[in-house]
Amino acid sequence: MFETIRDAGPFMWLLLFLSVISLTFILDRAWALRRSRVLPGALLDAIQERNPAELRMVCHATPSPLARLTLAVVDHLGWPKVENAGALEVRARQEVTRMERGLVILEIIVGIAPLLGLVGTLYGIIPLFGDFGRAVSGDNTLLAKGIAAALNKTLAGLMVAIPSLVAWSYFNKKVESLAVELEGVCDGVLRRLYLGTPSTHGSANSEEPNP
Repeated sequence: MFETIRDAGPFMWLLLFLSVISLTFILDRAWALRRSRVLPGALLDAIQERNPAELRMVCHATPSPLARLTLAVVDHLGWPKVENAGALEVRARQEVTRMERGLVILEIIVGIAPLLGLVGTLYGIIPLFGDFGRAVSGDNTLLAKGIAAALNKTLAGLMVAIPSLVAWSYFNKKVESLAVELEGVCDGVLRRLYLGTPSTHGSANSEEPNP
């Protein structure tokens, strides 16, 4: 195996390097996008209590996207609900971007790994066919081995790209579903913490003199 990689030239080493990068990001996103890390159960339970002080303590004890979004709501409770919701929406987009970190690298690897394998194959085959006439009149074993070694690069490129594509598709869908769930939980946080608090529009109407 090592001899095959060593004899395959720089393209195979580059594909091996891409496979290491892909595996690194796959493991990183698999760990970071677990539901228990994005929406900790202890924080989901604390949200039901409607106690801002306790909620703040639990958020600091369970760092996560939900904790950061909840803290954003608690820290701005003095703002009108509409303004707090707007600030929360901006922060939620930042958290989604944070959860998507590394997925663009997987997408790039999905695109370039097969192309690198194909280029490596062509790079190995072209010199063989340049000496095709001499190979036909002599021993064909070297020609066959050269073509097989060249085709190994295409195979390696596909073997890097296919798992990367599967992981990229899965994690994109996972981020989408977690973002929807975060949106629902954060909407519930706003409703609970502002329950019974008059809106800015309602306050303005109440200050108008009666005719």
